Amino acid sequence: MSSNQFTVASPPTDAISALKFSPDPNSTRIVVSSWDKNVYLYDLRDENGAVGEGKLLQKFEHRAPVLDVCFGETENEIYTAGLDWDVRKIDLNSSEQTVLSSHEAGVRNVVYSREHNLVISGSWDSTLHIHRPDTPPVTIPLPSKPFSLSLTATKLVVAMASRSLHIYDMKALALLTAQADSAETNGNKVEIEPWQRRESSLKFMTRCIACMPDDAGYASSSIEGRVAVEWFDPSPESQARKYAFKCHRQTAEDNVDVVYPVNALAFHPIHGTFASGGGDGVVALWDGIAKRRIRQYQKYSSSVASVAFSGDGKYLAIAVSPGFEDGKDDVPEGVVQIHVRELGETEAKGKGAK
Repeated sequence: MSSNQFTVASPPTDAISALKFSPDPNSTRIVVSSWDKNVYLYDLRDENGAVGEGKLLQKFEHRAPVLDVCFGETENEIYTAGLDWDVRKIDLNSSEQTVLSSHEAGVRNVVYSREHNLVISGSWDSTLHIHRPDTPPVTIPLPSKPFSLSLTATKLVVAMASRSLHIYDMKALALLTAQADSAETNGNKVEIEPWQRRESSLKFMTRCIACMPDDAGYASSSIEGRVAVEWFDPSPESQARKYAFKCHRQTAEDNVDVVYPVNALAFHPIHGTFASGGGDGVVALWDGIAKRRIRQYQKYSSSVASVAFSGDGKYLAIAVSPGFEDGKDDVPEGVVQIHVRELGETEAKGKGAK
């Protein structure tokens, strides 16, 4: 293990579904959701302010496995989503849990827009719930099950089954919630036309999507070891720039490629490069503009389930837990781990960056 990497103490006891840093650039807090029905809050700093294996601050039990978690307006509130069909708000100061909305199936994703003060969840009931933290949800029907959500200040990208993508205008969604007190929308399904409808550039099922921090586009990954990079701008010039590449593959003894799902993507908040994590237990950093791999880290003991950069870009957190690629569904003790890399000043810079 290199000197600039450490392992967080007291990890979850079952597979990790999501891992997020506080959006506050001065914070070293992370939240982690798990199939063990808990959400964990850690701080990488110890009592003396030193960054290391950190400490578990709080643990919040749910009724079923938790599939996603995110911070809210401040780092003292989080939102969770899971197989109990509920979207919850948790006040970290009081530990109070509030059910904000309930879907009709498991909730795969929850994201929070600080610019618009919106909580958005995507459920396997093929709907989005859009609402402010203190209002009933507006329900938007989707053509198929959502697998991943990501947003910027102006766009929400929804990756679904059947390789379809919807891109929504955040101002239009905020306007919908502003009208949510009216009888026409309150709690009902509302048809809203996406800003764009797209078909994935990848031939196989989308596993993850992540938006660029400069609001220019997004990267998406598939179960078949590929990543696509695309731009929002619908002009032919911008659309001609989109591309896809192979990754997270290993050559077996008989020269046959073993292909792994790309489970996780995260953009660096300052440099705009991105990290990918795969079922092969590998994390790589990419320069999406220069179309080059910057570096690849050592192989971890199990599948990489989630990756996240800290708000100041100094740390990369990596959640390692079984991806069940080997067909076994048990989780041996010690396999679930959270590693944090302290990044060198130029470690995540793009090839062309000054």
